[in-house]
Amino acid sequence: MEKIIVKPVWFDSLGAKSSCTLVETPDARILIDPGIAAMQPSFPASAAKKQEWREDGRKAIKKASKEADIIIISHYHYDHYFPTDFSIYKNKVVFAKKPNEYINDSQRARADSFYSRICEIYGKTTLESLSLEKTKEKAKEMKNKYPDPLADLPISRHKDFGDYNKRRSELFDKGSKWFAGRVANWAKNPVIPELDFPLLKLKYPEGEEFKFGDTTLRFSKPLFHGIEFSRVGWVFYTIVEHENEKFIHSSDLNGPIIEDYAQQIIHENPQVLILDGPMTYMFGYLLSRINLNRAVENAAEIVRSIDAELIIYDHHLPRERKFRERTEKVWSTAKEANKKLMTAAEFLGHKPVVLSVVEKKRKSF
Repeated sequence: MEKIIVKPVWFDSLGAKSSCTLVETPDARILIDPGIAAMQPSFPASAAKKQEWREDGRKAIKKASKEADIIIISHYHYDHYFPTDFSIYKNKVVFAKKPNEYINDSQRARADSFYSRICEIYGKTTLESLSLEKTKEKAKEMKNKYPDPLADLPISRHKDFGDYNKRRSELFDKGSKWFAGRVANWAKNPVIPELDFPLLKLKYPEGEEFKFGDTTLRFSKPLFHGIEFSRVGWVFYTIVEHENEKFIHSSDLNGPIIEDYAQQIIHENPQVLILDGPMTYMFGYLLSRINLNRAVENAAEIVRSIDAELIIYDHHLPRERKFRERTEKVWSTAKEANKKLMTAAEFLGHKPVVLSVVEKKRKSF
């Protein structure tokens, strides 16, 4: 692309959890998901090294934030936003995951804390005072507002998994009850309104589009973070368009595991795609064989179907050394289709940290 410039700032393949990306167009400079977290205990490096990479990533993100006028927060996990360093949001338009609905309890609590401090720092006011009237208006709006989430997932809902169908139906039943509980919580929680302060403006963008000159920002509706009824919550993905150029940052779709989300990306057909992968380091624990296979098949179909000049396949994946082996079909599909598929580290000219660390350990024996 010539008008949309995509710059990976920090990703898992560089040694700390993140998918922070700077996107520049002739009209806007956009920083997507400026957050970072240290690698999990199972990652093959010392605690000191993990903290060093996390600090390197934090500095890189802070530097990139100075170049941006728009910040996007797809959800409230610490590897996607800075929860306590509020300086990066100064003089920015912030598009953030709506905290009033399609959110799990832990992320709602984080949003409460985050926006309380935003109000104090940038508005010299309290979140409670801004929430009061909005909360009074909310009760009527909540009734019958939230249909069955599976209604928007016809491909996933009707997919035949053979012997697993019965178990899947049971999980859907449990998920529906969990969802009803979240709806009840959304009805009770005080509203966190959009904010308009002199040095910070906050918008909730799910399902909307915004124009900045000839640049369009579009945002998906809230999507499950992983599988159907994922207890981890919801995210949105971001589309940046300028004239005939298009870029997508997928956030945390985990593969995507859900077939309907893969088809959405295929329909959009971006020239550049940042696609997160399944959590292969959780394989056999929080990631089953069936859902890993779904994620691999969906990613392979995306790679095969879109006309992308570049696909960065990172985040979640390079947290363990067998990530390529466990997603081999995606890489082989890219090779067969002559598509450029790589981690962010490789795009920047480096080997993924998890592979270089393992290689260094082998040479030391």
